[in-house]
Amino acid sequence: MLPVYLSLNEYLTQRFGEKLYKLSLDTGFTCPNRDGTAGTGGCIFCSEGGSGEFAEKTPDINESIEKAKNQVNGKFRGSRYIAYFQSYSATYAPLEKLEEMFFTAAARDDIAAVSIATRPDCLGDEVLGLLNRLNSVKPVFVELGLQTVHEETAKLINRCYPLSDYDRAVKKLKEIGINTVVHIILGLPGESREMMLDTVRYVVRSGADGIKLHLMYVLKNTVLEKMYLAGEFSTLTLEEYADILCECIKIIPNNTVIHRLTGDPPKKLLVAPEWSADKKKVLNYINRRISEI
Repeated sequence: MLPVYLSLNEYLTQRFGEKLYKLSLDTGFTCPNRDGTAGTGGCIFCSEGGSGEFAEKTPDINESIEKAKNQVNGKFRGSRYIAYFQSYSATYAPLEKLEEMFFTAAARDDIAAVSIATRPDCLGDEVLGLLNRLNSVKPVFVELGLQTVHEETAKLINRCYPLSDYDRAVKKLKEIGINTVVHIILGLPGESREMMLDTVRYVVRSGADGIKLHLMYVLKNTVLEKMYLAGEFSTLTLEEYADILCECIKIIPNNTVIHRLTGDPPKKLLVAPEWSADKKKVLNYINRRISEI
């Protein structure tokens, strides 16, 4: 019997009355663990594209949205979208720049909601105030790159912020009614299955509205690639990943939206695991395993 969990498509259809498609947009910003504010080099798994290899980047946000729409026209026939500011830390910029980008997107009739990917340490009071105002124009989702609750792993991956920053960010976002989505990576170097499940449990207790579960994959030209090629860790097999994923689903409440069941690595940059490149095969296998729980 298929376990009860709320997928993103189900949630969006319930809330907006139709399926929506995310348009990935590149702000052209950076991150505090890249520019020296908190650290340098970025997270060890992050490519030069700031985890936004599929995102459209132009100086004009309206032009970026139109280009992104053209990219998905072949597979999406709906009329409304989510403007997804994906790359790097999308609140790490001067307030006037953030306001210009976010409100320009939100003002469009074809944009039903705005989703903003960022770090918990990039949500100061002024930014939270802006998000609060934006949320009165169009629904706002803020996606926080937590990845793990274990400080030793956070140090290894060069996350460069403490867990207390995450706790504060979720609390503040919930206070102003912002839908909060948390990214978790399964298979980080050195983490056991129980450590991964501890991260999921913590995120659930924190009150997150949604969770994105990502596979730890290795991309070219990253610190993680050097570690992998040096034999410092192994990536998960498809079977191992599905096993852990099923355990995660068991402990995620059915009112918490599961936005993703795996990652979507750019094939031209993928080093390992090779099986993750076949998205259709991976999702079919995962769904079959979930149905057997």
